[in-house]
Amino acid sequence: MEQPTDDCEGAVAQQLDQEQESLGTLIDHLEIVVTEAEKRTNGALNIREFYTVYLVETKLLKGSKWPNSRELSSLWRRYSQFEMLKLYLENMYPFVVCPCLPEKKSVYSWNAATNSSDTFDPDFVDRRRAGLETFLIRVASHPIICRDVVLLMFLQQNEGWQDKLKDYAGYITKAESKLKSLSLPSRLKNPDKRFEVYHKYGSDLHLNISSTLKLRSKALEKQYCLHKLHANYGRVFSEWSAIEKEMGDGLQRAGHYMDSYASCIDSTLEEEELVADQLKEYLYLANSLQSVCRKQQIMQLNLERAMAVVDSKNIEKQRIQQGKSSLMSRLFGAVDSEEIREAKLEELEHKITQENNSVIVAQADLNKFTMNALEDIQRFQNQKNQDLKETIRAFATLQVKASRKNLTVWTHMRDCLTSIP
Repeated sequence: MEQPTDDCEGAVAQQLDQEQESLGTLIDHLEIVVTEAEKRTNGALNIREFYTVYLVETKLLKGSKWPNSRELSSLWRRYSQFEMLKLYLENMYPFVVCPCLPEKKSVYSWNAATNSSDTFDPDFVDRRRAGLETFLIRVASHPIICRDVVLLMFLQQNEGWQDKLKDYAGYITKAESKLKSLSLPSRLKNPDKRFEVYHKYGSDLHLNISSTLKLRSKALEKQYCLHKLHANYGRVFSEWSAIEKEMGDGLQRAGHYMDSYASCIDSTLEEEELVADQLKEYLYLANSLQSVCRKQQIMQLNLERAMAVVDSKNIEKQRIQQGKSSLMSRLFGAVDSEEIREAKLEELEHKITQENNSVIVAQADLNKFTMNALEDIQRFQNQKNQDLKETIRAFATLQVKASRKNLTVWTHMRDCLTSIP
């Protein structure tokens, strides 16, 4: 009588999954924006802690329906709370190349002065706000994690969601430290070549993006200095114009154009920082890809260890069946009786059965993880190809725009000097 009930429950669960899949992703139904940032403080006057909070607003799109979603919500979140959400998602969905958060402090900046721990710089705070919004949109666009209940609670509820995360933060910290401490490739007997390839790709991707950002920062620093040096031309031409009668007006205008050339680099650099942030996203996503590969290697290692235990138990069982005594028995002249041998065999059979069950479970978990991880890595690859193509194209477009602006300034400079009588 139990089988029909199980079949019925399975059919209901399958129907619910199909209904959820038909809804699409959360971002198809919910508009998510991080609209502003605000600096706050807490504590006593002599011990004050400053921090930044970000306003997360959501709006259910017209005609859309999403389970348990509110039509409108508006709440403040700290960066540390975004970190808690990310840790939770990484634990709940270990096979997912989890979207990444923006940097905690500025790195790979063209200006060494901005590579500091000042997280309250207005420009940095605004870029982080945009990065947090990108993170939420990425998560809400993911076909699996977008359906997580805690995610929706994070977006729309002030209370309750943190209680569900307390059990996961410590676990993730320990798991990550374990992943970093193990030299898995040398320990695994039969590593999955696919994940080895992806792990190396993640390392190479991180290295290449890191090198690109470093080269960009060096080039922009020199470019910035070069442009600002042209302000000296503007000053000299303005002073020169004061002693000239016929050339005075032309030199004065030329000085203004040099001032314009010196200042136009500022807007270009602001636009380039946005492009750099898009590259930095994939710098950290490369780490997420490597993390998924390491988790697969951990599961593979656990499976191999379980299989090794079974092998050792079977060897021990075979020795007992053949009547071979242990080393201690031979040293002290003790020989097991038939009853003791039978009892040991029975106990070993029980342990072997348990360990075989552990192997079956570990193999099933590994197979499921591998299937899900490979599917999500393919999703990541498709997304990466599209995003990086658009990012590099945007970078090239910015260079064309800057070059045209510079050409315009120098053309005006030439014309005004040509017009001098």
